[in-house]
Amino acid sequence: MAQLLTKDQINQRLDIFHKKKEVPDTVYNELERELKGKKLTKSQLEQIIKEIINSYEFAQIDPGSAVGTVAAQSIGEPGTQMTLQTFHYSGVAEMSVLRGLPRLIEILDARKNPSTPTMKIYLDEFAEKNEELAKQVARRIELTTVNKIAHSITHSFSEGTVRIKLDEVLLKDKGIEIQTVIKKIQFRRKECKVESDSEDKKTIIITPLKEIKFSDLPKLAEKIREIPIKGIKNVSRVVVMRDREENYFLQSEGSNYSELLRIPGVDPTRCYTSDINQIAETLGVEAARNALVRESLFVMKEQGLDVDKRHVMLVSDLMTHTGEIQQIGRHGVSGKKSSVFARAAFEVTVKHLLDAAVHGEYDPLEGITENVIVGQTIALGTGIVDLTMSSNYREFSDDKKK
Repeated sequence: MAQLLTKDQINQRLDIFHKKKEVPDTVYNELERELKGKKLTKSQLEQIIKEIINSYEFAQIDPGSAVGTVAAQSIGEPGTQMTLQTFHYSGVAEMSVLRGLPRLIEILDARKNPSTPTMKIYLDEFAEKNEELAKQVARRIELTTVNKIAHSITHSFSEGTVRIKLDEVLLKDKGIEIQTVIKKIQFRRKECKVESDSEDKKTIIITPLKEIKFSDLPKLAEKIREIPIKGIKNVSRVVVMRDREENYFLQSEGSNYSELLRIPGVDPTRCYTSDINQIAETLGVEAARNALVRESLFVMKEQGLDVDKRHVMLVSDLMTHTGEIQQIGRHGVSGKKSSVFARAAFEVTVKHLLDAAVHGEYDPLEGITENVIVGQTIALGTGIVDLTMSSNYREFSDDKKK
């Protein structure tokens, strides 16, 4: 009976395997995890390592394969089975988020302003265990305007003033003092006098210092409604939620990633936003590339579609390889190809051909599209090989025999 290897002997053999670098570190790490606590003989361990090397080499793509076409087909075909509606978060009233095909199009178009951006906000070790602390952090993040804490906002043509009656319950819930509201309004509207009513302290009176037209008074009232008192820009709503481990975290409607990371009580190392452009601006293009992969796969898996990660990674690499996010379209990847014919084949054909003629552009015919257009062999599969034979085959054969 073959003798079983000890734990140290298995680790020693795995170290030798790792140093040879025959497979990537991710494959090695997975093997190490799987073999933890297993009892094996030397021949069994060698067989496992041999099979892993063979499987890895077999999985590698052949030179000259049409990886771009396969990736496009692998993403595009399941995309036809995706739904078109906007979904709602379960258990969270009035918070909707774009999913399915419209969201995938939004990602590939690299839209600067996504329709329903959201942030998943993780809290520090103190706030994630305490509901009251979590609510305090939520209040710091959620944008609170005058409109959100006012019982009523009215204007009087006879007095030439705007009156704001504050709601005491809302003020307490948001943790805002009346004096703070007065200071914020005064800072934003320096051309007005802002004071609390002598009879009712919960009412704020705003009086323009200069005489204004009657028609401008309602406009002033509307502007005052939108004055921010607390929170960060573009985050209209924040909800406190709990995960399976009973830890608190926040879900926001709206996104302002760079400002979020400065908020006390937030764990900046774990926070995430669905707005990929904000990730690129704050953390850099490599983080944005990872976010593109994550968001694309999440949308597809949510729809029950199984797309290999490598296809999505290829598209994400193509969108970010210049150092900034480019869309897959005529204003991005397809529109910036070096080949005139490749650009013309995608969209606005005549415009591209005319511009190229005016500027005297040269097309080296190295890609796939342009060679199909002119009827040449494409540089894929056997087409990437240049084979040269002697013109005098008999003479060549005689020399070989000698």
